[in-house]
Amino acid sequence: MKKVLLFTASLLLAGVTSFAQVKWSADPAHTTIGFSVNHLGINFVQGKFDKFSGTVETADSTNFQNAKVEFTADVNSINTGVAQRDGHLKSDDFFNAAEYPTITVKSISFKKVLNNKYVMLADVTIRNTTKRVAFDVNFNGVIKDPWGLRRSGFTAKATVNRFDFGLKYADKLPSGTYAVGANVDILVNAELVKQ
Repeated sequence: MKKVLLFTASLLLAGVTSFAQVKWSADPAHTTIGFSVNHLGINFVQGKFDKFSGTVETADSTNFQNAKVEFTADVNSINTGVAQRDGHLKSDDFFNAAEYPTITVKSISFKKVLNNKYVMLADVTIRNTTKRVAFDVNFNGVIKDPWGLRRSGFTAKATVNRFDFGLKYADKLPSGTYAVGANVDILVNAELVKQ
């Protein structure tokens, strides 16, 4: 009887363990949420958000299939290296940071498509408008760092049309080219630390 109870307890414990979630947090010193957009049809301007938070939940420390991902960026921390341009981006022509101070990304699915490649479908919310966006994600590996922390690295890319989110600035050159392009490339290099 004692053996049966021990066996049953072991099975229950194994079941609880298999449903446990591993939590990871984005390391702000080694994570970048960046973007690139065409300017005048001849060049690209890059920018990033200096303040953000990000969490990922996985089934275990090495398997990221079906990971749950959530990131939030502070729109007021937008940084293109030019203060006047950053001010314009915070205005109602673009993000309207006063009324909509955050951008959120919440995964709907996170599926492996090749060895180190995943596709993440996520709900992206900008200016209170939510659109489903597909991110191509490259898994860069998991290590134990010199301080004993487990870290994982990812690079995620997507392209969105800013007009879909109400970023309405639409000045055009005489040629008809937008002064600021409609499509915005998103590039996230994330280094996650296991909690």
